[in-house]
Amino acid sequence: MKIGPIHVASLLLLGMLSPICHAQDKPKPEDKPRSEAQTTPVKVSVVFTEYDGDKKTKSLPYTIYVNAADASEFKPTWVKMRVGSRVPVYTGGDKGNMTYLDVGTNIDALAAHTPEGHFLLRLNLERSWAEGYTLVPVQRPPEQMDPHAGSFQEPIIRSFKSELDLKLREGQVMESTMATDPISGKVLKVEVSLSVVK
Repeated sequence: MKIGPIHVASLLLLGMLSPICHAQDKPKPEDKPRSEAQTTPVKVSVVFTEYDGDKKTKSLPYTIYVNAADASEFKPTWVKMRVGSRVPVYTGGDKGNMTYLDVGTNIDALAAHTPEGHFLLRLNLERSWAEGYTLVPVQRPPEQMDPHAGSFQEPIIRSFKSELDLKLREGQVMESTMATDPISGKVLKVEVSLSVVK
């Protein structure tokens, strides 16, 4: 069978169009853009518990919601919580100057999930609180005999800070940190749990 010039031209044209046809195939599932990476919403609970000896004196629970990305697509997107008060502190001077200190709890969290069903959780925890006071003496006239006259009370600010990198299963509760205040001897424990939002 004799192949004419039209047949040759047709074969060449098909050969040139073949890569273009392949390029228009539908993308595979694994080619999904990074912006569409799968996330799992989780509820992270953090509980600060304070003990004086064996006696529990304080329990402060906090809950924060985080979208846990696939671990292979892990990008640091911090979720933050800030709660607290401003404590007045006398700074002295002729006009009785005052300043204010922020005390309370700061929580920064981010999470990812692995193919094995675990969750990688990073937490930055910071807690400060006013506890008791100390008397600060000021100059008083020599004729003033009262030892507390001219003194003023300043709050004692205590603080705790921790950075955690945890691996948790869904529903797991973990006591992650225990710290002892060097002055008061009180013990602070931190308990962390994670659950998937249904």
